[in-house]
Amino acid sequence: MKRLKKKQAALARRHRRVRGKVSGTAQRPRLCVTRSNSNIYVQFVDDVARKTLFGISTLGPDFKKTGKNGANVEGAEAFGEIVGHAANEAGITEVVFDRGGNLYHGRVKALADACRKAGLKF
Repeated sequence: MKRLKKKQAALARRHRRVRGKVSGTAQRPRLCVTRSNSNIYVQFVDDVARKTLFGISTLGPDFKKTGKNGANVEGAEAFGEIVGHAANEAGITEVVFDRGGNLYHGRVKALADACRKAGLKF
């Protein structure tokens, strides 16, 4: 149990550090990534107005149609393309990337690269 608490404390510490440096606006919202063992959740947040513009996850119908798994890098790449297209439809072209305390590696990196390929700038 001690190891789990240590990991959770490290994640919370990284998350606080990232959030101290990253803030979104209406013109350039914050792309907030939350990752669990089996799914990925993304929100576009305007921190000035304290509003969530919209959110999307691997549990949604668009991702389910792909037949991929949200727990691996291939699924994260497919989900990143869906996120990029959804942001373009909502009129969002530039974002600030918030990795949510997760290391920029694996699924988080694959998601970010696929979002860039789909047209988001960050």
